[in-house]
Amino acid sequence: MNSTTSNAALRSLSKAIGKDIAPQRSAKPARPARRVSLLVTASILVVLGVVALLAPWLSPYDPLKVVGPAFIWPGQDWSFPLGTDSLGRDVLSGIFHGAGVSIFIALASTVLGLLLGVGAGAAAGYFGGLFDDLVVGIIGIFQTIPNFVLLVVVVAVAPPSTWAVVLGVALVSWDFMARLTRAEFRSLKEKEYVLAARSEGYGHLKIVFREILPNAMPSIVAGTSVMVANAILMESAMSFIGLGDPNAVSWGSMIGAGREVLRSYWYLTAIPGAFIVITVLSLNVLADRLNQMLNPQHRQHESEKSHLAQEKA
Repeated sequence: MNSTTSNAALRSLSKAIGKDIAPQRSAKPARPARRVSLLVTASILVVLGVVALLAPWLSPYDPLKVVGPAFIWPGQDWSFPLGTDSLGRDVLSGIFHGAGVSIFIALASTVLGLLLGVGAGAAAGYFGGLFDDLVVGIIGIFQTIPNFVLLVVVVAVAPPSTWAVVLGVALVSWDFMARLTRAEFRSLKEKEYVLAARSEGYGHLKIVFREILPNAMPSIVAGTSVMVANAILMESAMSFIGLGDPNAVSWGSMIGAGREVLRSYWYLTAIPGAFIVITVLSLNVLADRLNQMLNPQHRQHESEKSHLAQEKA
């Protein structure tokens, strides 16, 4: 008996006994698309990380040296698979070295932003009082200033270097993690297991690092991926307007160098721009999936939805 005949029979039986009988439905697999997207994005980021680490050995040429004729299109000469720019520099070598510079700046600035943001947010959320008011006031000041404007000022005042961009990006991104960590600590410090730890005589450091911080890590981990993605965008913007390290090639500087010939040789901006889009999109998808996997409230919600679906089936 096929499904159509079976459903018709059930409807006839429902009319006979005066009750609704739903057709039997097969249970659906538990969100395989999410696991696939997590695997794909993680694989992309791993490949980009390997390319960034091995850029000096993978690059066929020095990205700052003239190695061929100018404006060779991708695929035109397989000695330069992605073509050459307006000066005859290899685009593929620039992509490899640019991955290393962009990812290094993003990771270094994120680590600094995490240290400052998590430290300030954890202390403010846990102790409260005057220190909490001070941290909230400082965060409010940073929120009133547009991040990009503050970043331009900081990087323009400092000597042009990679570390100037790192410090600038960290300075404009720490408040995001401070707000997130403060909210988590304010919520978690009133939980039963924290109160029990206090009754046992645990010190503040032991309570913070053993009881509260591990339970706040899912949100912090997801927020870290967002910070890395934003750092890549901010570094690209700085390099695009000429405020990056002049002695280093990054994806943003490649886009900036190609904007003058955008109408005629669009590939000079499209190729590095595509790598930025893929990297940032992968990081945002990774942050979303990590939050879904590590957040206990989300897991409980998904479990309840699954049980409801099985009951309806």
